[in-house]
Amino acid sequence: MSQNLKTVVVAGGTGALGGSVARAFLAAGARVVVTFRRPEEFDELATSAGKNPLLGGMSLDATDEASAGKFIADVESKFGSVDALVITVGGYAGGKNLWESDLATYEQMLNLNLRAAYVMARAVLPGMIRRNRGAIVNIASRAGYGHSAGAALYAASKAGVLALFDSLAEEVKPYNINVNSIVPSIMDTPANRRAMPKADFSVWPKTDDIAKVIVFLCSDDARVIHGAAVPVYGRT
Repeated sequence: MSQNLKTVVVAGGTGALGGSVARAFLAAGARVVVTFRRPEEFDELATSAGKNPLLGGMSLDATDEASAGKFIADVESKFGSVDALVITVGGYAGGKNLWESDLATYEQMLNLNLRAAYVMARAVLPGMIRRNRGAIVNIASRAGYGHSAGAALYAASKAGVLALFDSLAEEVKPYNINVNSIVPSIMDTPANRRAMPKADFSVWPKTDDIAKVIVFLCSDDARVIHGAAVPVYGRT
């Protein structure tokens, strides 16, 4: 990893993928600040990371604009900059046809998968623009390309976030900021194993392997990758 990459914020950094991302950046020598909703989640991450002193965290509702803005300002004040932002906040709801789905689920999917990404990116961009450098990676989904029967609301939210970051990449072209998405299909997580106990887990991409792609996208070696939606399907 480039020595210029000093402080990484991982929004939702205590989830299955977020935890893998946090540990991968720590292994690469970065300072990592994660957001979480429950303190016990951070405690588990800290233990799994070997109580690394470069790991910090804060409880945050990533959909709340004021809270996110204050959080980023605090990180910048303490460490001087946010060099990379990885947005792993998200959620899934499915199993129902569109006409069987309710407005609460629609709003939940948009909040978790689209609003949180917008709020976190908007909070970090002014500082990156001032410093004329940075990297942002968001987690999209193969479902965002459509044909997701039984998961229309989830698919719509992920299609929206793909469009959001595609447009953002165009907007920050005058600045030295890389903006990309990764596009998983299904990942090997405890939640997915519980949901599909009869599936062949061996073909599911591991979150640790996906994390390596994210670390690369935030490195100087990936400067030529901008505005991309990188598939991380593995063999699924």
